[in-house]
Amino acid sequence: MEVKIGVQNAARELIVETEQAADEVEKLVAEAVSGEGVLTLTDAKGRKVIVPAAKLAYVEIGHGTLGQVGFRS
Repeated sequence: MEVKIGVQNAARELIVETEQAADEVEKLVAEAVSGEGVLTLTDAKGRKVIVPAAKLAYVEIGHGTLGQVGFRS
């Protein structure tokens, strides 16, 4: 699952590839925003991404690109 996170006052968005389901990510975002806490996601390699909910501009939840050919950063 690919999650794009827009952060206020940041020129680039964060892109996280996670094994979590879309419903689970949506629930985590809703809890973080309602509680003024932090959004914590674990990527496919086991690393954690932590963003303060107050700095979230948007969160886009979608499927990653399967079978992509070429270089990817």
